[in-house]
Amino acid sequence: MFTGIIQAIGKIASIKDQGGDIRLRINTGKLDLSDVALGDSIAVNGVCLTAVELPGDGFVADVSRETLSLTSLGSLTSGSLVNLEKALTLAARLGGHLVSGHVDGLGKVISREGDVRSVRFVVEAPRELAKYIVHKGSITVDGVSLTVNGVDGARFELNIVPHTLQETIMETYQPGSRVNLEVDLVARYLERLLLGDKAAEPEAKEVTRDQLRKAGFIAS
Repeated sequence: MFTGIIQAIGKIASIKDQGGDIRLRINTGKLDLSDVALGDSIAVNGVCLTAVELPGDGFVADVSRETLSLTSLGSLTSGSLVNLEKALTLAARLGGHLVSGHVDGLGKVISREGDVRSVRFVVEAPRELAKYIVHKGSITVDGVSLTVNGVDGARFELNIVPHTLQETIMETYQPGSRVNLEVDLVARYLERLLLGDKAAEPEAKEVTRDQLRKAGFIAS
């Protein structure tokens, strides 16, 4: 688990093709690796990866074919900057929100506009994720815990303050940039709970209006 508070910006040192999947070597910059052991998890642009080597200036991780197909990691090149966060410990402050490091889909930056010292982004999520994104709710973008400022269909708005721009790769975003999205875990679990006994049935994926009515979320 992670918090969505980025601890360092890393750089891709090398990418090795493993015959379908890849092995990444990542220079971790200011990230303290003194408490990291082989097998520990580190989030890279919001994707939970396992450290398989610790060469001293960073770590090495394998990325499966499935992860490459579902995230933006497949588009990385040597020199690409990435957001880094070590796994959450029970003694750490939960400054963002609970993040699993399991990407739900790829979003696309639609627009970028300055707002005094902040920057406003509009991001378009995959259609199937739109139902989990709510005004003033939480969303993770490339591993960064953020608050949704507005929602219009599958598009949502973010207001990014100078500190976040400086400490993450969001300063590099331009219209067309592809970003990893993870929706709020609470929304995912709530949907499943509302299915009740139907959750055990094949193809039980979506909550119906009748189920919402029975649960008291909408009027009869």
